[in-house]
Amino acid sequence: MVKKGTSYRCGECGYETAKWVGRCPECQAWGTIEERGDARPAIARVAAGAPSAPARPIGQVDIEAARARTTGVGELDRVLGGGLVPGAVVLLAGEPGVGKSTLLLEVAYQWARGGSGPALYVTGEESAGQVRLRAERTKNVHEGVFLAAESDLSAILGHVDAVKPGVLIVDSVQTMASPQVEGAPGGVTQVRAVTAGLVALAKERGLPVVLVGHVTKDGSVAGPRVLEHLVDVVLHFEGDRHSTLRMVRGVKNRFGPADEIGCFELREDGIVGVPDPSGLFLNRREDAVPGTAVTVTVEGKRPLLCEVQALVSSAGAPQPRRAVSGLDSARVAMILAVLEKRGGIKLGDRDVYSATVGGMKVTEPAVDLSVLLALWSSVRDVALSPRLVVVGEVGLAGEVRRVTGAGRRLAEAARMGFTHALVPPDPGKLPDGIRVLEVDSVAAALHAANYA
Repeated sequence: MVKKGTSYRCGECGYETAKWVGRCPECQAWGTIEERGDARPAIARVAAGAPSAPARPIGQVDIEAARARTTGVGELDRVLGGGLVPGAVVLLAGEPGVGKSTLLLEVAYQWARGGSGPALYVTGEESAGQVRLRAERTKNVHEGVFLAAESDLSAILGHVDAVKPGVLIVDSVQTMASPQVEGAPGGVTQVRAVTAGLVALAKERGLPVVLVGHVTKDGSVAGPRVLEHLVDVVLHFEGDRHSTLRMVRGVKNRFGPADEIGCFELREDGIVGVPDPSGLFLNRREDAVPGTAVTVTVEGKRPLLCEVQALVSSAGAPQPRRAVSGLDSARVAMILAVLEKRGGIKLGDRDVYSATVGGMKVTEPAVDLSVLLALWSSVRDVALSPRLVVVGEVGLAGEVRRVTGAGRRLAEAARMGFTHALVPPDPGKLPDGIRVLEVDSVAAALHAANYA
């Protein structure tokens, strides 16, 4: 029986329903529907109140107070859109051990060193001594960096009043709790309350706040979905445990581009920005090897060279195996079907493996043609030219479609020493120093690859 006047709301996404269900119809989360009490809104008349500040013409609004201030870490500033804006709340999410705390400790050090005021680093997962040891190892000790080991929101506000920092770093939001709200730290109610309190603090005092967040098994931000809506910027810190390369990828940004990336290298003595990462995703070899093709992908405004590798072998079992790493498995399956149908190459009884070099993850369609040629090269056991770069999207009809930013992609390839390129028709203005061959179909691309 549904109680009259009762409503239920999802703790993850805020979806409301008149009856309880085990799984949210909106976000598909289990066990997040909670009773909200009386669903009938109270009808009340709101009296006019005194505004905190008079409304002004937009041209008279001071914009200097909203200027971004550099963090001192160039690659992070690139993703943020120039730096931290006063009053902005940034959520940095990533897997455990990827280097979030090391990066933010570097930000605190550079902030204090640059004269932008003291930096307050609040940790709820480690002791102050553990953070100090990491700071000693990474040479990030500065008298302007203040440490506090707290898990209580009211205590954090007290530290802010005492230190008066220029930036506040909270590591992590899932370990903090508000004494006014029931529930264990990390729960939906506590995470929402703590984040709302820190957002209110940031807006009231013009204090930039950086929050560290955990991620779920599928790589998304842990906690309620409303957490991402409360903050101004959402960044994902990505990286393979077996590689030193780390990437900060913008997911949401109210003050700059939301698709930019920053590249870092994690070392024993700290984390260092990599302003020119193209060479990290290529295998430098003198002799060409079958099953490899080089493409150029664009992340935000940054073109990056990426090497795609493929291996096609005889199946050792009745069911052929398909393994993909760093690429979109659905697009690879589509390209296999196109190559078999339009290219006349039988692949249904063979094992197929495809991957990117350096742990890079590429999902944009512009790499389709490079995947197709890498597969063709492996099947034919014919190596492509080591100075050839391939760019293009492949359609189901076997056509090669245009991609955005062809000029920027080819300019980056020419800068890295590539001399030939296979591109879709009508690529636009092309840079000097690289010979371009336009192909409009898979058949034309395969024919050109024989002579490239």
